[in-house]
Amino acid sequence: MNDKTSIDELIVAEHVVQALIAIRAESNCSLREAIDEFHVRYDRLRVERPNDFTLPHGEYGLNVYT
Repeated sequence: MNDKTSIDELIVAEHVVQALIAIRAESNCSLREAIDEFHVRYDRLRVERPNDFTLPHGEYGLNVYT
């Protein structure tokens, strides 16, 4: 997955692990760097597309265990 829009869609859909894998594949970065990039994108998407998220900020990713 090389398209940033696709990664953004994974983030909006709460597919956290898949988004991290895609970020790492796209950027050839470490897991820590991918997590940092994920947070940057998540914050941007919360501002740009707030209505696309089905969970409020405080509940997003609660069931993700890494």
